[in-house]
Amino acid sequence: MWALYRKEISQYFSSLSGIIAIAVFLVVNGLVLFVFEDNLLDFGYATLDRFFELSPWILLLLIPAITMRSFAEEFRTGTWEVLRSQPLTLWQLMLGKYLGALFVVVIALLPTFFYALLLQLLSADPGLDWGATFGSYLGLFFLSAVFTAIGIWCSSLSANTIVAFLIALLSMAVFYYGFHAISLIPGIPAGIDYWIEWTGIDFHYRSLSRGLLLLSDLVYFSSLLFLFFLFTLRNIRVR
Repeated sequence: MWALYRKEISQYFSSLSGIIAIAVFLVVNGLVLFVFEDNLLDFGYATLDRFFELSPWILLLLIPAITMRSFAEEFRTGTWEVLRSQPLTLWQLMLGKYLGALFVVVIALLPTFFYALLLQLLSADPGLDWGATFGSYLGLFFLSAVFTAIGIWCSSLSANTIVAFLIALLSMAVFYYGFHAISLIPGIPAGIDYWIEWTGIDFHYRSLSRGLLLLSDLVYFSSLLFLFFLFTLRNIRVR
């Protein structure tokens, strides 16, 4: 599995797709947060709220681009049969590809700690709320992990990378914001709207962003990860 993991990482960076994904994520965030109008330096106090609000939407575009080739390219080129002949279980094949894609996403997130350090240096005491900041980063990691699992699953649905990208984009948008949007529809009975919103990723991401590490949020993200792992295994098993 680890040999496949290293192979995936090598492919991401040898084809420049991983480097481009990281560069786009950092450049877009940097421009919006520090250059464009109403940037973080204009707020008058230290906060990374805008970064944590913006990042899921950028990742929603970038992660499908990272994961779309994971299985689709193997199916298209016929190399999937070669992989199946290796002494690896389907779980190991899937996890090798999943961890390779997630590694690229995590590498994109790591340099953003510089934003927090920069704001802390430029601000007066007490500076950033580090509890909420670390909670937000944890939420961003879990969100990225689930998005990557969704992307890997979508890549296992088709041999066409563009189709895999579009399905992943739509699926991530629905799971991230779709349930929240549905909960806002007028006429939904009180109480039911809460559970509809609770089903979406955004609800639990915002909960972690407040610095609250609740068991329900951890169970939610873990369950969603396991669910999409099972969906992916089902798809590659019949290939």
